[in-house]
This record gives sequence, structure tokens and C-alpha cells, in this order.
Amino acid sequence: MKPVGQWRLGTRLALGLGALALTVFVIVGWVMVTSMKDFLDRRLDQQMEISQKGAAYEVEHYDKVSKLPPDWFAVIYKMQNGELRPQPGEQQPEDREEFDAIAKKALNGDLFETEYLRGDGKFRLRACQIVQGEVVLVSAAPMNDRDGTISQLITVSVIAFLAALVALVVGGQALIRKGMQPLSHMADTAHDISSHDLTDSALAARVEGKGGGVEVEELREAFNNMLAHIDSSLAARTAAEQRLRRFIADASHELRTPLTSLRGYADLFRYAAANEPGEREKHLEKLRSEASRMSVLLDDLLLLARLDSAESEPPLRPEETNLAMIAEAAADAFRAVRPSHSLEVDADTVTMRADATRLRQVLDNLLTNAAVHTPAGTSVSLRVRSENNWAVVQVSDTGPGIPEADQARIFDRFYRVDNSRTRQRGGSGLGLAVVQSLVEAHGGTITLTSHPGSTTFTIRLPRRLLD
Repeated sequence: MKPVGQWRLGTRLALGLGALALTVFVIVGWVMVTSMKDFLDRRLDQQMEISQKGAAYEVEHYDKVSKLPPDWFAVIYKMQNGELRPQPGEQQPEDREEFDAIAKKALNGDLFETEYLRGDGKFRLRACQIVQGEVVLVSAAPMNDRDGTISQLITVSVIAFLAALVALVVGGQALIRKGMQPLSHMADTAHDISSHDLTDSALAARVEGKGGGVEVEELREAFNNMLAHIDSSLAARTAAEQRLRRFIADASHELRTPLTSLRGYADLFRYAAANEPGEREKHLEKLRSEASRMSVLLDDLLLLARLDSAESEPPLRPEETNLAMIAEAAADAFRAVRPSHSLEVDADTVTMRADATRLRQVLDNLLTNAAVHTPAGTSVSLRVRSENNWAVVQVSDTGPGIPEADQARIFDRFYRVDNSRTRQRGGSGLGLAVVQSLVEAHGGTITLTSHPGSTTFTIRLPRRLLD
């Protein structure tokens, strides 16, 4: 047999309810029997007292008692020579020992006693003085009827309470089992979930049904909310794993390309050093170029990793900064490197607390992106303004725009609009990912609006001034 703690909850609740009901029934039964017993005792005492008062005249004048129930006893005692002596009578017990004793006590006052009369059973005795100090009347009433009534009450109560207890336990268990069916459904759902592989699938299971009370409804809602949260977490984890796989694959490809070039140019450099000394500088310059490109790629990857772990290693060094000066410096560098694109700058003086070096990197990346992905002669604009407690920076161009299908992933790492691995139009695909991470590290947001003939990146940064 299992320990009680391992029984089903419905069974334990039903038995607990039965134990509680049994305790209540015992208390109620005890109160009922005690009250009935006291009531019958008081009624019998009153009946005896009335009977003795009615017989007082007969005892005083005729030395007899004639008006008694047939099963009662009565003995008249008179004081003779200083002793109470019983007088002859018709309704006297065979053994008067208990009567003699209570008659002597009655000289000090009326009293009741319950005694067992040999050969007759249990009786209630009452002794009272008819004539002060001279005549005492002792009468006795049988208690068989009283005891029979009490016994019958106990029997009926026990039977009724046991029947009620059985009905309560059985019916209570049925009601509890029915009320706990929603909990069983939740358990079945949990078992069903545990039997499925959730690695690559969504968690679509939910607890259906209604009813069960307010508490069960709250539990069902909480359970479904938990399943929905787990489902979304699994989806987010799957998406993150997919992004990680793509990131690793892209990073491996991006690093393999310059490494392959480095090995090739190194072999050419070694050949030129042995056979064509005049070609050494050209191959050495190629080596420097590929090494520089790899260094830029690694720097971007390291920056993104530091931004991802910003809680443990803050990558920013904020100071009081003028965005207008940063915008002018970025514009001058852009005009020097990209003479094929015209640049218009409209920068208001906006001071804030930020990392000037990283904001300059953000603007350089956005301007370079505008030049790389638009044809020569495209107009580019850079605007800086203040809106309430926000600094707003916009970089726009009048190029062909970004296809709508690519706009949702434009900030993904290693993502390119043309979905190619060539370097004809662009770099490694980390520029905009770095821009978004740096903007978010400053507590800001970046959005894109693009259609043919216009592409605008809008940056909103909170203005945190020095205290």
C-alpha cells in the first residue's frame, strides 16, 4: 500500500473531508445526546417533585400515597424515638437500603440521587420532608424509559451520521474528481509536450476547455501563457541558432577569402623574390592590402562582440560632444574620398553626452554605404537637428533605393542586398550591423525608409548632457 503522501489528491481531499465531517458528526451527536439526557433528567425531576407535592396531604393525614404511577416506589418515614422508621405501604421495593440512606440525608434538605436498586434496576430517587423533622417521603421513578430513549437516539444518530458520512465521502470524491478534470487535462498536455522533440518544432499544444471555477480558470490561463512564452522562447532560440550558423558560415567565408589571397600573394612574392625582383613591391603591396582588409573585418567582428557583451565590458567612452562638428568632419572625409558624389550638409549645433569616435564611425559607415550602392553623380545629404530631448541624424541619397524584400534584413550581419559574395559593390556586410549596434549602445534607434529615388536612414539619440 502506498504511503498517504503518494495518494492522488482527489482521494486525499475526499478522506480529509470525511475525517472533518466525522469530527463534526461526533461533536454534534455528543451535544444532541447530552442535551437530550439533561432534558429528560430535568423533566423526570420536575415530575417527581410535582408528584410528591401532590401526595403531601395524603402522607400528612393518612400515612399513605395513592396517586403514583404503577412502576414507581414510595416509602414514608416517621421520626420515632429519635429515629426515622419506614411505614408500611403498597409500592415499596424489596430492598430499602438506598431509601433509608437518602431519607436520613433529607433531614438536612430535599435532594435527588440516582441509584441501582437490587433486583429492580436503575431508579431516580427524591427525598423531601412533609413535616419538618418528623415525616419524610422518599419516592423512586424508574429510568428505563429515559435510558431507552437515549439509546435509541444514539443508535439513530450513529446510523444517520454513518450514512451521511459515506454519502459525503463518495459524493465528495466524485465531485472532486470532476472538478479536477481540468488539472488532469493540464497534466495530459504536459505529458504530451514532454513526449515530443521540441528542437526544431513549435510548441502548439494548449489546454482547451472551460469551467472548473475561478481558480482553475486562472491556472489554465497561466498555464497557457507559460506555454505561449515557452513557444516564443523556443522560436527565438531557433532563430538565434539559425543566425549564429549563418554568422559562422559568413564569417568563415569572409575570413577565408583574404587568407586565400594572402597565401597566393605570399607565393607570388616568394617567386618574385627569387626570379623577378622588380615584381616584389607590387606583390608586397597586395599583401598589405589583403592584411588591411582582414584587419578591418576582424575589428568589426570584435566591436560587435564587445557590443553584444556590453553589460560586462562597456565599449563606449561618453563625453560632451557636438554632433555638428562630427558631421562636418565626416562630410569632409567623404568629399575627399568620394568626389563622384555630391554631399549636402545641414547640421544644427546639438550637444550631448556620447562617444564621438563611435558616432563618427556610424556616420562614415552610412555615408560610405550611400556612395557604394548608388551610381556616380548621386546626391547625398546629411542633416543634424534637435527635437525636444532627442538628437536626430538623417543620411539620405537619391539612388535606386533598397528593395522592399531586403529592407527587413538590411541590418543583419553579413547580409547583402544583391545576395552575392563579390566585392564589386560593398564590403563584408557588417557596416550597417555595426551602425545599428552602436546606435543601440547609445540608447537610440535607427530606421530605414526607402523607395526608388530616395533612401533615408534616420537615427534618434537621447541627449544625455553632462551633470
